Amino acid sequence: MIPDSWHNGEIAVIGLGRSGVAATRFLAGQGHEVYASDVADSPALRDAASRLIGPAVTVHVGRHDLERVARAVTVIVSPGVHPDAPPLRAAREAGIQVLAELDLAAMMLVNTHLIVITGTNGKTTTTALVAHMMAEAGEREIAAGNIGLPLIEIAADSVHPKWLAVEASSFQLHDAPHLNPAVGVMTNLSPDHLDRYPDADAYYADKCNLFGNASSDSIWILNGNDAKVMQLADGVAGVHRQWCMDRPADAWYDRDTGHLVLEERPLLERTQLSLLGDHSVSNALAAALSAASAGVDRESIARGLSSFKPLPHRLEPIKEVAGVLWINDSKATNVSSAMVALRAMTRRFVWIAGGQPKGDSYVPLAGLLQDCRAVVAYGEARESLAAALRKVTAVNVQQDFVEAVAQARRQAQPGDAVLLSPACASFDQFENYEQRGTVFRELVVGL
Repeated sequence: MIPDSWHNGEIAVIGLGRSGVAATRFLAGQGHEVYASDVADSPALRDAASRLIGPAVTVHVGRHDLERVARAVTVIVSPGVHPDAPPLRAAREAGIQVLAELDLAAMMLVNTHLIVITGTNGKTTTTALVAHMMAEAGEREIAAGNIGLPLIEIAADSVHPKWLAVEASSFQLHDAPHLNPAVGVMTNLSPDHLDRYPDADAYYADKCNLFGNASSDSIWILNGNDAKVMQLADGVAGVHRQWCMDRPADAWYDRDTGHLVLEERPLLERTQLSLLGDHSVSNALAAALSAASAGVDRESIARGLSSFKPLPHRLEPIKEVAGVLWINDSKATNVSSAMVALRAMTRRFVWIAGGQPKGDSYVPLAGLLQDCRAVVAYGEARESLAAALRKVTAVNVQQDFVEAVAQARRQAQPGDAVLLSPACASFDQFENYEQRGTVFRELVVGL
């Protein structure tokens, strides 16, 4: 629960994205004085600020009052705020505790068992799958955290769920000392966000915070095929359960029979899972084992897997036009997630990649282009992509995203697929990967 000392002064909320706005509303509703600020300035932010201002709430847009932050009783930070941002440095130099919005919510949800899913790729789909299985078992279908719904909005409800699926990013885990999952899941690990972290080890260190409050009661769901996951979990207190894609485990994929297996018994035929690629089987196994660990019955787990539909922007088939299947994987904002998409292709394909670089090397992608007819590289990363890939396939370079889609249409032939899997952030031309994927979908629907 919230410490009594928080009533002795002002709480600072840094960042006015959805989670910052939700945290401000929650704290004000609990009777706290709040100072909320964001260094960005836009009509949307000013509109959000105007709706937050009240007798106990002060909001600044376009600046932070660092002296005011340094006097706060605590600081709540949105995940999009860099840990070295001036207000966070001011808070830490003043000895003020900085907590993620996710951590604030976890402090309030004392009677809710959290299934917390993290990893480099597959977090969102696994979280949504777990929530869907819970719904099949008769619980409320709620997925919160980095998936889009701030966890603090659940905490603000008058009735809290018994179990809750929560996606946690490394940014959120960075400042979450109170997070104590009943079930913790680590999907996989590979270098990511190197535009924010000094190196991969710093990124992995934040992921390791998932285990920060491990006890003998904790249950950890781990990818037995990922050496880094197993290394980080080694010696962590609690029950360790594994899923594997190539050998028997607590959950595994029996490729010979084509079945997903849970706790030594076949659960579902692969053909009943309407998701592309082996990575989707891995996500399904992780979700099934997580749900089973939370007490969900096998029948509900199997129904959930067979009825689940692809999430937007994650290897989402849009439509087939003149014999060409168009696939939206805009969520692939790093090299490792693009590699997953490339491995999932069962047709010859044209690949649209690019956007804003995140510091990854594109060279590992070159080995997955045997069936690639051509690459269309766009945006800020276009020349770097071309340099890494043009030795193995044809690369067409475009600045503009819309022209890149038009070029992909010219390159594709009947029987092909066109895959948008950018391997880059979206911020050179779009607000986020969702907007990029939505524009792509609209262009394809209009073909």
